[in-house]
Amino acid sequence: MELDKIENILEKYFQGETTIAEENQLKEYFSSSNVAQHLEQYKPMFGYFSQVKQQKSMQEIPLPKSRDKKRNVAWLSIAASIVVLLGIGTYFFASEKPAAQPVAQSELGTYDNPEEALAATQKALALLSNNVNVGIESVQYIQEYEQSKNKIFKQ
Repeated sequence: MELDKIENILEKYFQGETTIAEENQLKEYFSSSNVAQHLEQYKPMFGYFSQVKQQKSMQEIPLPKSRDKKRNVAWLSIAASIVVLLGIGTYFFASEKPAAQPVAQSELGTYDNPEEALAATQKALALLSNNVNVGIESVQYIQEYEQSKNKIFKQ
């Protein structure tokens, strides 16, 4: 009777329908010395599962040093300061142009025909949309990286 029960549980196991208790019964049966001859082929598989469960990984995961992080923050703050200074300098340089010269109508980017204006606007918005979508995709990759990093380092 026990052999029939083991065979039924084994069939359910390969169908993916066993419970944890039934799987434990299979492990106990195949770890014993009285396994039926026609079921001997499954003994190494269940022996492997119990053997691997007892193994523990001893591989060290190198963590980044906080000193490197501080150094990166320092360089980022210097780069941000330079960008801000260049932006302020460009603004003041561009605003000092003499306003006495009249600007031609074609240089303003205006249109006399509303259909041309609509087409130009749609073209500009499509270009902007494509660039924003590329940026959003990049941010999503960064978010996935952060989630994975947080799972690994449990911060």
